[in-house]
Amino acid sequence: MYSAPVEEIAFTLNHVAGLSGALEEGRFGDLSSDLVAAILEEAGRFASGEIAPLGEKGDREGAKLEDGEVTTPKGWPDLYRHWREGGWNGLTAPEAYGGQNLPHMLNVAALEMWNSASMAFALAPTLTMGAIEALTSHGSDALKETYLEKMVSGEWTGTMNLTEPHAGSDLGVLKTRAEPRDDGTYRIFGQKIFITWGEHDVADNIIHLVLARLPDAPAGTRGISLFLVPKFLVNEDGALGERNDVLCHSIEHKLGIHGSPTCTMIFGDGRFGEEWGAVGYLVGEENKGLACMFTMMNNARLAVGIQGVAIAEAATQKAIAFAKERTQGKAPGWSGDGKNGAMSPIIRHPDVAQMLLTMKALTQGARAICYACAYATDMSHHHEGEKAQHWAERAALLTPIAKSFSTDIGVDVASLGIQVHGGMGFIEETGAARYLRDARIAPIYEGTNGIQAIDLVTRKLPLSGGDQVKGLLAELKQVADEVSARNDTGFGETGDRLRAAIAALEAATAWLLLAQAEGRTADALAGATPYQRLFGLVLTGVYLAKGALVAVDNSEGSGRVSLCRFMAENLLAETSALKDRVIAGSASLAAARSLLD
Repeated sequence: MYSAPVEEIAFTLNHVAGLSGALEEGRFGDLSSDLVAAILEEAGRFASGEIAPLGEKGDREGAKLEDGEVTTPKGWPDLYRHWREGGWNGLTAPEAYGGQNLPHMLNVAALEMWNSASMAFALAPTLTMGAIEALTSHGSDALKETYLEKMVSGEWTGTMNLTEPHAGSDLGVLKTRAEPRDDGTYRIFGQKIFITWGEHDVADNIIHLVLARLPDAPAGTRGISLFLVPKFLVNEDGALGERNDVLCHSIEHKLGIHGSPTCTMIFGDGRFGEEWGAVGYLVGEENKGLACMFTMMNNARLAVGIQGVAIAEAATQKAIAFAKERTQGKAPGWSGDGKNGAMSPIIRHPDVAQMLLTMKALTQGARAICYACAYATDMSHHHEGEKAQHWAERAALLTPIAKSFSTDIGVDVASLGIQVHGGMGFIEETGAARYLRDARIAPIYEGTNGIQAIDLVTRKLPLSGGDQVKGLLAELKQVADEVSARNDTGFGETGDRLRAAIAALEAATAWLLLAQAEGRTADALAGATPYQRLFGLVLTGVYLAKGALVAVDNSEGSGRVSLCRFMAENLLAETSALKDRVIAGSASLAAARSLLD
């Protein structure tokens, strides 16, 4: 059973991502380290004690649709009510609407614990939080007054409606239409697919944020507007009114996240109400909807990254527990423990130990990347002028890496977890397979990891003329130099390995910037995905080293130093090969393209 790693989460937040320093500087008002610790402890208790026991049940039962109504797994409506009553939905929301206005870092840490306990359950509040942010940033005062308080409390949930059967990543071709009415509202007509928690039984109302096109809209993405479409209309006194003309037509039968209803939504088929068309309200300006939705999507991309961390953590915990109990063969140096004769626990075998340590290192590294991204977001909101711009750019640079690297390692770690279990990992009874099934969607939704790579290389590397990424590389070098300067034998070759990995990243970065400056976009994009992994591995190595240095200074560093060294001497060697793929891979890709014709 999953147990929230509150101590590890707190350490990473405070000493690797930078929360403790921000608290000392008073960046978050009167928020104290004691209050942070209390919030994390209670979040961990709720995740481990209340969500996790229903996670496996939710996977077995799944969501069900009957006569347009979706029911979630038994016990989930009560679980959601308990979660909502705990105030968790409004951690970062504005105080004016009942939120707590706490740092984004704390919310990301809590989301990790919710997702480890049950990713399918955690998707409901994840979408609602994103909808709150979009409405707060772009909604009219009237919309905020009508909807935000109930959404912040969690009494009403939110969704994001982008994808259509013919329009996935390319939103410019979406067909859902919006017709203006004389009263200032719009009527929405169309179909959306893959809508997470689009219909359910855990909240009184569902607030859909829907991308649609006005009759005279320009072609492509420049002609997309964003609309708020509630399941139930809201009367002037705030009470729920008539059912809107929106319904769930079907739910998907998926590889994983079974408890999360993934819906096909129909807007405006005339089933509800006298007038056809779902009543919608414009969010932001006409034809500027994609910019509004990206506020929600950027929030969601980091949230999806933390899903990868969460699954990796849960899979690692399960694999280690199994490896300690399962006996097979006789490991080198094993003399028996009096219980199992000559057979040793499989955790004693070098191959199994290497898999488990790989799982731990990748999980902790991805966690640090996500928390560092959240820290940058917080700092962009708590500084002004050039410093605010710097931190906004840092968050922008880290977001595609946090999303892609973390979700990729979520799949990798969950797969290794099955391998550790052996044949029993392939059997649903152990629960190891559920983590891989759940993890597999994360590299796909909220912008596939290939799209994240394009975004990283074409939009984020050139920020401030390349100075933002160069500044980050300089910070990474400082950590590597400090490791070497310690002359601590416990670190082994960590300093040298870090410097070599950073040099590989630096060379690949320079090549990509030059290729784009020279107009060789196809060459740059051919190396985008390996570059993204290269960046993630380097950040993992450096952040583990940063944590190890802090731990040594506090006389508690042996475990962190050992894991940091394992990462550097076993996993960072891949960075050299990835650099070669970035720089030299485009020619062979072009030559082999004919094989796909």
